[in-house]
Amino acid sequence: MENYFEKINRRQKTQNIEDVSEFYEAIERANLTKKLSPERPYVYFTMEVYDKSNGIKGGGGLGVLAADTRRVAEKLEIPFVCVTPFYRTELHQSIENLDQCENFLPVNPEEYGFEYLDDVEIYTEGMPPARLNIFQKVLGSTRFLTMGESNFGELYAGDGSGDHRLYQEVSLGFGGYNALKMIGLKPAVIQLNETATIFAAVARLDELVRNGMNLYEAIVYVRKHTLYTNHTLVQAAESEFSFEQFARIVMPNIQSSALKTWISGLFRDGRLKLSTLTIELAEAKNGVSRLHARVADYRDINGDKVKFKAVTNGIDLPTWVLPEILAKLEQREIFDKFGLPTDNFKQNLQNLSTDEIIELKRLGRAKLNEILLKRKNQRGETVQIPEDALVFDFKRRFVSYKRPWMPFEDPEKLKRILRENNAHYILAGKVHQGDEKMREMLHAVLSKIESDEFLRERVHYIQDYDEELGLALAVGSDVAINVPIVGLEACGTSFMKDLANLKLLISTADGGVADISPTSCLEVTGVDYGAEVRSLYERMNQAARLYQNREALARQIRRQLNDYVPVISGARMMKDYLQLIFGKK
Repeated sequence: MENYFEKINRRQKTQNIEDVSEFYEAIERANLTKKLSPERPYVYFTMEVYDKSNGIKGGGGLGVLAADTRRVAEKLEIPFVCVTPFYRTELHQSIENLDQCENFLPVNPEEYGFEYLDDVEIYTEGMPPARLNIFQKVLGSTRFLTMGESNFGELYAGDGSGDHRLYQEVSLGFGGYNALKMIGLKPAVIQLNETATIFAAVARLDELVRNGMNLYEAIVYVRKHTLYTNHTLVQAAESEFSFEQFARIVMPNIQSSALKTWISGLFRDGRLKLSTLTIELAEAKNGVSRLHARVADYRDINGDKVKFKAVTNGIDLPTWVLPEILAKLEQREIFDKFGLPTDNFKQNLQNLSTDEIIELKRLGRAKLNEILLKRKNQRGETVQIPEDALVFDFKRRFVSYKRPWMPFEDPEKLKRILRENNAHYILAGKVHQGDEKMREMLHAVLSKIESDEFLRERVHYIQDYDEELGLALAVGSDVAINVPIVGLEACGTSFMKDLANLKLLISTADGGVADISPTSCLEVTGVDYGAEVRSLYERMNQAARLYQNREALARQIRRQLNDYVPVISGARMMKDYLQLIFGKK
């Protein structure tokens, strides 16, 4: 049965532009018609894509972003190839006795319309070649190019500096690049998302040297045509491998002895961070928000600090915004046909009336309840939210730096807010498999809820968080809570979906939220954690008061949009990438 998420995607398939040259001209890059073509596409390497409708179900924030980036490229008709593993299992979550349980279901690429092409081989010293199955799926001007085999495993399986992780990364880079050659594609540019994808650039470098180019000329060429997009704030968190691991798992896939010697020279004390190699092979480097680009702490081989440009992440508006809301934003000429902010969007926002905002919010609530009928809470029961109730939500990966437990620090204050404002609280998000600390934290939060009769009635943990549920909450709840530790969220895109769907945002000034300073959201601040908790409750009360005053609510929603419309657009993100990589010539 077609789910709500798939219906929205189908509904938004219509193209508003004749061809990609329109977009190139709109962003002052008309010359790209000569630089990007189906044979020389923009190639996007990523270890994860989360796109349920296409059967690719790996990852969290980066996976969702990768799916959105491809969707944006398709709508703009940009020649674009997303190269990624096809993980053969999909993680589903359930709650039993207040603990997270995990169930892995098999996924077959051919069931999702992927075409098997052929196999490519990956080499490991002392082992038979691993044969990677290559599949593709063409979607308009874009395509997925995927690979995998029975031993590939799940996303980020094993230790971050272990053999299996390195094997996965080598498979993606060398296997993916060889798959591109198999179908006759030569990348105009390669975007490396995180250092795990670096071996795509190494494979390209090896090919150039084998074809007769001088090593250092080849390095210059690869650097000029490679973009490194960093999604991690601290270099110390990046993978590091030993020379012995490289000798066994990486070097057998490189034919050029000169390249092997050059890579060997990058090791320090017998170890090499993939970030060091990536920095050496990418001229353009960016963080995914202004704050991230400013504070990311990376050093090159000489110990000099690496300068990152800022290209803030964005969302595919037709995917994540209620169709009726997006139609209104386009009708009011807030976004143009490409999804870019119009020149007059600030003035035009003032024409978005209070009555329109209230009515659009009502439609969103109906969609939320439609999805909740198919879902279970922590007790295995379905939930329905009264139309007149105020709804707070937290919908993000259940990881420590996002602090999903914060609203539950003082249960009595939370109860008072919910009781006095006819409010409900919806919590959704999976714990990553193997994260025992957060598994225990989820159990502790659910135990607090279940120990109190009122919280049991008003707080709903919805199981098995996925795209469909994330979309339903984006369009149907009223107030989003986003409280990462400042300095740890590279960007985040959930808040963008909330703002675009006319919700109030309670947030710390971190990631993409901090692109606007001072932020126009209801900001959580404090000199320490206790002060932040108190600030959060104050902001929840403030949000509730705004919902008691229609005009004040509409003003705050328009204020948020006034500041963040230029931030949230996926088309804006694509524009920034094209301008960064290709320049004006």
